[in-house]
Amino acid sequence: MLTDRQRIERQKSAPALMRLHHALSRLRSVVTVMNTGAHPDDEQSGLLAYFRFGAGMRVIVGCSTRGEGGQNALGPERGGALGLMRSREMEEAARILDCDIAWLGHGPDDAVHDFGFSKDGDRTFDRWGEERIVERLVRAYRSERPDIVIPTFLDVPGQHGHHRAMTHAAERAIALAADNQAFPEHFAQGLKPWRVTKYYLPAWSGGGDTYDDEVPPPEATLIVRAEGREPATGADYDRIGEWSRYYHASQGMGHWPEEPKTQWPLHLLLAEKTGAEVSVLDNLPADLTALAAHAEMPEAIAKALQDAQKAIDSAIVAFPDRDAIIASLVSAARNIDTIRANAPADFLLAHEHRLLRKKTEIDAALIEAAAIFDEAELTPPVMSPAGEALLQVRFGVGHTQYQAQVEPVLPEHCAAYAHETTATTQSFDIKAGAEAAFSPLYRPVWYSLGGNGEFYVRVTAQFSDYQAKASFDLAEQFALVPAQSVRIEPEAVIVQLDPAGKTQWPVNVTVSGDPQPVRFISTGGWTVVQSAGSTILHAPGKPKAGLFRLQAQIAGRDAVRQTPVSYPHIGRVMYREPELLNVLALDLKLPQGARIGYIGGGADRVGLWLSRMGLDVTELEPKHLAGDLQQFTCIVVGIFAFGLRQDLAEATTRLHSYVENGGHLLTLYHRPTDGWNPQLTPVRPLKIGSPSLRWRVTDPAATVTVLAPEHILLNWPNCITDKDWQGWNKERGLYFASHWDEAYQPLLSMHDANEQPLTGALLSARIGKGRHTHTSLVLHHQMDRLVAGAFRLMANLVSGADDESLSDI
Repeated sequence: MLTDRQRIERQKSAPALMRLHHALSRLRSVVTVMNTGAHPDDEQSGLLAYFRFGAGMRVIVGCSTRGEGGQNALGPERGGALGLMRSREMEEAARILDCDIAWLGHGPDDAVHDFGFSKDGDRTFDRWGEERIVERLVRAYRSERPDIVIPTFLDVPGQHGHHRAMTHAAERAIALAADNQAFPEHFAQGLKPWRVTKYYLPAWSGGGDTYDDEVPPPEATLIVRAEGREPATGADYDRIGEWSRYYHASQGMGHWPEEPKTQWPLHLLLAEKTGAEVSVLDNLPADLTALAAHAEMPEAIAKALQDAQKAIDSAIVAFPDRDAIIASLVSAARNIDTIRANAPADFLLAHEHRLLRKKTEIDAALIEAAAIFDEAELTPPVMSPAGEALLQVRFGVGHTQYQAQVEPVLPEHCAAYAHETTATTQSFDIKAGAEAAFSPLYRPVWYSLGGNGEFYVRVTAQFSDYQAKASFDLAEQFALVPAQSVRIEPEAVIVQLDPAGKTQWPVNVTVSGDPQPVRFISTGGWTVVQSAGSTILHAPGKPKAGLFRLQAQIAGRDAVRQTPVSYPHIGRVMYREPELLNVLALDLKLPQGARIGYIGGGADRVGLWLSRMGLDVTELEPKHLAGDLQQFTCIVVGIFAFGLRQDLAEATTRLHSYVENGGHLLTLYHRPTDGWNPQLTPVRPLKIGSPSLRWRVTDPAATVTVLAPEHILLNWPNCITDKDWQGWNKERGLYFASHWDEAYQPLLSMHDANEQPLTGALLSARIGKGRHTHTSLVLHHQMDRLVAGAFRLMANLVSGADDESLSDI
């Protein structure tokens, strides 16, 4: 249930007059533009803000992945959970832009997913399948019928491979979408061929801190000029774009442009008609009146189109006079109904989608102008099969005058029963059948006009003899989930292979929801013995090295863990994944007597894994940083932490003294923007490479060459061998150091195919009595993926600098 503060924030962010103004501005154009990208946050937000609010166009973001392979500057979510989080961020960003989303990929289990960084479009297609992503784009073109398509990035060397693949696929899909022989299965599903009128490339470079386009952008054939400010808010269009980007908070987005951008250069690559352009709308029907120029248009239909547009124009001019707006919009809607009933078949084949869209927009504007709907809230918003909830629909002041009716739209095997009606609310008892299916985690589309997901409400209202319909989403996202959530702690047991070592480990199993017993399926000789009040993992007689996964089951099915992902900017959503008891058995030795201080910013779980390895770990808070640091044999700084924790930035000189006085400081990778001053943050100068595309190794199987084979960090307490570099996931490392003080010694060299070796992945320096080690290896991700070599290497990297064995070699 929403808190009072959440309700206040929502009302503040979208006051009624602004909503009405935006509902009317949607009606100005019949043109649709699609901006394609590979990840949530790829969209060109300022340009889209202008297209939507400045030109009145319908805007769609076509996005291939959920961003599940990226990083998270806010918290520990990774993989599928991060993909769900970034999907919600994209939806909230789209809400600000009043645009729609066509998702092409559907989470980490889908072939089209974010598998981490790629430097080449062909390598991306190796994972996605070129025909697969092209088919999905063709489907999106045919479903949404954009007149204009604009990718955000160029398909050039030096650019992210995912971006390159999407731009290549977006262009290929143009011709195929219009081909009545291509993907005939679409036609059996009700789709029809569609010809995109214009395909533009961005005439700007995608280079910067991350990317490094090797060729200049194409020559601009047109400049989109966003003059003036958006009328309802008085804000520059580029700043509205940043309002939208603010919701990509997990990626550190949302910046205040001191000089808002007002021009976007485009290069017209493909078009039905050629020639110089003044506007992207050239050679496109700007509004309903322009449609009247259709060949052999009957005079009565042409007049109805003109009258409909005049009525729309009158409604826009009448703002904020609600009665005048309603009268004009009803007239426009009636004319559109006449056109659809009587227009020639060839006209409807080409343009009926525009008429249907305009009717939907008019109905939404009518219900907004009549102040009919306030909110629909389901309590609780998360249900299980055979569960019950209460739906409350709250009305505005106009619901009685316009005879408003509410219809809950429900998932299959769910039902609504009218519960209670008052002067301002209508309530329904919602019951889910026992056979109701669980909600998908990743929705295929999202629409700014509402009606998203499996559960929403449809409102109808009567305006004289015209009935308007509009769909509204629930206040909180609905989900139908399993009745039990199983949580096993720890989710992974790290076992040191030692004949004299432990053979039993306690496991805590918690069942939330409907209490049922949990059983485990044994594997590799590993078994779980349960008795009253205890669950014990037992090792086989002679355990072998490897990763063993014991499946948990409950109520006759595989158990799942349900984890809320909750942040103020996206609300609360429920992520679920199979729940297993993982056992990683490995030859692992730990530095004796180690006392580890861990400084995290919430973006990794390295401190947790160090504890599960059996090390003594203290999570360092501000009070610790102000105290005696020399009590720790090693202090580990987690990824991004210098940028996320002000107290850490303020303690930098104390960390330097800690090293000088005999401590070992281990810093995990940081981006140049993460508060990393190359002269002041590290103990000695150390610069992180930029643009980062040039300073990373994306192949997780890239050959690793040891530059200092005798160095203690690669030999004690574990001897690191080629086997430790096997089985890595996603990539080797990011944000490699590019320059460093001569005190630092590079220990490793690696590179992607056809590139020069990089030696900034692991650097270590003896400084004073202590040591500073900096690594750009993605050890935190490998530990999450239970890669044995990452644990063995990390055990070495957290060794104390004052041990006799760590003297200079």
